[in-house]
Formats: sequence, structure tokens, C-alpha cells
Amino acid sequence: MQVILLERVEKLGTIGDEVAVKNGFARNFLIPQGKALLANDANRARFEREREAIEARNAAAKAEAETNSASLDGTQLILIRQSGDTGQLYGSVSARDISEAATEAGHKIARSQVRLDTPIKTLGVFDVGVRLHAEVDVAIQVNVARSPEEAERQAAGENIIEAIAAEQNALADEQAGELAEAAAEMADQMVPDEDA
Repeated sequence: MQVILLERVEKLGTIGDEVAVKNGFARNFLIPQGKALLANDANRARFEREREAIEARNAAAKAEAETNSASLDGTQLILIRQSGDTGQLYGSVSARDISEAATEAGHKIARSQVRLDTPIKTLGVFDVGVRLHAEVDVAIQVNVARSPEEAERQAAGENIIEAIAAEQNALADEQAGELAEAAAEMADQMVPDEDA
């Protein structure tokens, strides 16, 4: 299906380009979202009449996105989640969670603007892309931790998963030592005295 793009669409083209796309993509996404018009004579004439207004609207949206990107660039969001001892989350962090956390922090980000290929399923600090406009991308950091204290430690560069493993190994070594001492004491008590 041939369509006329009303805004820049990644991997397709820019404003005014006439491109061929699959029927479903045009009918279900581009046309309902107002990103394209069906390419026919009437719509070509309409586009040429409204070209300046469309380009002005796009320029205004881009300018607004650029001002928002200045305040959003480098932002770190902290998400508190429950996890197992290995750092594996009970559940995951999705684009919706990141969008809600950004909104709570005072940044207006729609879920569809968050570029998260796969959900986050472990503790740690992750770089996440946010597309505010077709031509404006910004990177934010998402700090997923079990508590605010752990989030601070992760932000300082500490690997929480390794720290948890080290604590567990130290505890296991301590318990093994205690068990060995208890076994040695029991063995000493069971040996009969030759003097008696």
C-alpha cells in the first residue's frame, strides 16, 4: 500500500515521502496514528495544500521534545522491587513501570516512548532509551534495587549481586566452621578417657 508520510517515521522516511508499506501496518498503525495518508490524488493535493502547516507542527513538536530532553537527559530513576538471593526479580520491570516512575519524578513520558527491547529481570543499573520525538532520543538510567540503600550502593558503582553472593558465601563458611567445631566437640565427648 502506498502512503504519504506526515512525519518522520524511523526506517521509512521523512515528511512528504511516498512509501510502500504493508497493508496492515498502514491500516492499523500509520493512518490511525495520523502519521500517514493513503497515497491517492486527493490526498496528494491535500498534503501539498497543508504542507507548511504540517512541517510547522512537526517543528514545534520537535522543539518541545528538545526542551524536554534537556531536563530528562541523564536522569536516574530508582525502582524498588523484590528479588531472590541471586538478584533475579520476582516479576520484571517493563516500559510501563519506567513511564510511571518518570511521571512520579516530574517527567512526562508515555509508555510508547520508552525503548525497552526486553523487560528488566535482574537487579542493577540499566541504560534505557526514550524517544520523545521521531528525531529526538535521550538516555536515562534505571536503577532497580531491593531497597533505597541498595539503590545508593548501586549508583556508587557497587555490584549488589556480587555483594549478596559474597555475604552468602561468608555466612556459609561461618556455619560450616561452627558445624565442624560442634562435630569435633561431640567426637571428643564420645571418646572414653583411658585414665578413668
